[in-house]
Amino acid sequence: MINKRTRNEMRKKRHGRARRTLFGTPVRPRLSIYRSNKNIYAQLIDDVNGETLASASTLETDAVEANRANKEGAKAVGQVLAQRALKKDIERVVFDRSGYRYHGRIKALAEAVREAGLEF
Repeated sequence: MINKRTRNEMRKKRHGRARRTLFGTPVRPRLSIYRSNKNIYAQLIDDVNGETLASASTLETDAVEANRANKEGAKAVGQVLAQRALKKDIERVVFDRSGYRYHGRIKALAEAVREAGLEF
């Protein structure tokens, strides 16, 4: 009997392939996104030093409580993350969609980050 891989296993495999080429530096950190059923998380990672420079999620009080698992929540997270990045003089990032399709909440977060002033 052949075991079919789950969606999350396939996503992790796609993410691994992308991570071979995506690399964050202190000047241009990696914008990594994780999406669960109820929340969305985003962080700016410096892979050279192995540290997180800024992060935001729908679990924080800055994000709107009612809009956790939808596009509005993703937009709020993108705006908060971009503001925190700009305070630390980060203007350019490398976008890491973590194996998710560029669609829905991922797209909404990416567009909100772009509108707030980050380049990728």
